[in-house]
Amino acid sequence: MFKVLIEPATYENIKPVIDKAFETFPQNFKGKKVLIKPNVLRSSEAKEGIVTNPAVLRAVVDKVESIGPASIVVGDNPGLFSYGANEESFERSGLMEAAKGYYRNIGTDSVKWDFNPDFMSSISISRAVMESDVVISLPKFKTHGLTVVTGAIKNSYGYLPGAQKAALHRAAGNPSRFHEVVTEVFRLRPPDFFIVDAIVGMEGNGPAGVDLRDIGLVLAADNAVALDAIIATMMGCDPAKLRFLQKAQEFGLGSYDLEKIEVIGKLEKIHNFKLPPLGGEALFHNENVQDLMRKRTMLRPKADPDLCTGCGTCVEQCPVSALSIEHDVPEVDPEKCITCFCCQEICPEQAMALK
Repeated sequence: MFKVLIEPATYENIKPVIDKAFETFPQNFKGKKVLIKPNVLRSSEAKEGIVTNPAVLRAVVDKVESIGPASIVVGDNPGLFSYGANEESFERSGLMEAAKGYYRNIGTDSVKWDFNPDFMSSISISRAVMESDVVISLPKFKTHGLTVVTGAIKNSYGYLPGAQKAALHRAAGNPSRFHEVVTEVFRLRPPDFFIVDAIVGMEGNGPAGVDLRDIGLVLAADNAVALDAIIATMMGCDPAKLRFLQKAQEFGLGSYDLEKIEVIGKLEKIHNFKLPPLGGEALFHNENVQDLMRKRTMLRPKADPDLCTGCGTCVEQCPVSALSIEHDVPEVDPEKCITCFCCQEICPEQAMALK
């Protein structure tokens, strides 16, 4: 039997709620590497409801500190509109301050990892993800134009630095296959614990829309499939119709069957909650969106010779050895490049631009 906690909360009284979440799902951090991953979709202010609220992150960091001692990292890789703007995204939202000095740009160090060749033979994934003993995921309660629900499983898509996200969107080709891509990324390293910011959620055309909804809840679980099934149910969506949950259950990652989920708290469907139209087809058939993704996947890093010192840091950090020093500046092999843009993130001189 899987368990999901549903607890009333506000951003002002968040501490006792986080305490209860950790009491319900006890964690041992002593001597461990702990990655705390909020949902930092793009550069935005906290009041826009696009990212995990800093009050939630701060309370979780405080709690991990109190349980420790542990080696803590707070990080995420922003999405399509904020490549190379990791620090800016954290600063503008207030998450940088909430991280209490534990923030790290996890996009600057990645490892190559085998992937499902039906989509891409390999991907680059942030090293901090794969080397953490414990991953705590802090999703936002939101809708998504392609996956309908964005919660526990979708939050792990932020494991991927750079334009790989757009490349996998394109490789999927349709909404159903994109659901499968999301699950494939998630299962590379399923988080150990989830706390969902559902105090202010988002309905309609998420995950970066304007239709915010006061929900006043925090959800917690140690199984993503069960948690997303509860989120979908609250939104008025049948979990069994979501392909990413079907695929996750097929992989043995959990169950979306409500009879196998113990709800601690009160499970209620949110009245008149607005789901995205057409279940994702609108985005996949939107020429402007597809053109944006195509252009993102065509970007390649190029060094500015006036700024570059030829230090070789980007060459050393490239997970697929796509860079080499030629004529005192790094040059990219476009056939090897997987558009993770770690080179741009890590360059000490900010000499790498995307062309």
